[in-house]
Amino acid sequence: MTARAITQLLQSAPATALPGTWKLARGRAITLHPTSDGILRIAHGRVWATVEGPHGVSPADSGDHVLEVGRSMYLRAGQRVVIEAWNCSGASYFAWDPVFAPAPAPAAVRPAFCMALVVQPLADLRMALGMGLRAAGQLASGVARLAWEVLRSGHRAFPGRRAHGATG
Repeated sequence: MTARAITQLLQSAPATALPGTWKLARGRAITLHPTSDGILRIAHGRVWATVEGPHGVSPADSGDHVLEVGRSMYLRAGQRVVIEAWNCSGASYFAWDPVFAPAPAPAAVRPAFCMALVVQPLADLRMALGMGLRAAGQLASGVARLAWEVLRSGHRAFPGRRAHGATG
C-alpha cells in the first residue's frame, strides 16, 4: 500500500469515535492548556493548531501549524494551544499523550574513606621492615663471627673442617 492510499483510508474512517481519542467536530475549536509535557497526535482528519508564546521569524517557528493524520506536536507544560478541526469531510480526532520526565538517577554514592585501606598496608610495611632489619642484623652478626673465627684461628677458614684431600 502506498502512503497516499493509507492516508485516504485513514481519512475515510467512520465517524464513530476512535479509541483513545477525542472528537473535534468540523469547524469547532478547543483550547488545551497542558499541566505536563506531552504530545498532541492527530488520529483522523486535519487540525489547525495555534500555539501561544513568542514566535520566531521562520515558518517553522510561527505559532500556526496544520497537522494531518499521523502528525504530532510536542507541547511543554503550561504552553497553551488552540486546535480547530480543519477537515472539510467531517470531524477530526486527536489524542493527548503525556510525556513524563524520567526519574532522576540516584547520585553516585562515593564510598566513605576507609582508614583500613591505609592502616593495613602500613602495618604490613612495618612488619616487613622489622623482619628485614632482623635478617640484616643476623647476617651482620654471622659475618662478624666468621671474620672473628678466621682471624683467631689463623688461616684456617672454617674451624673443624679439613682442607680437601687432607688426611689426618
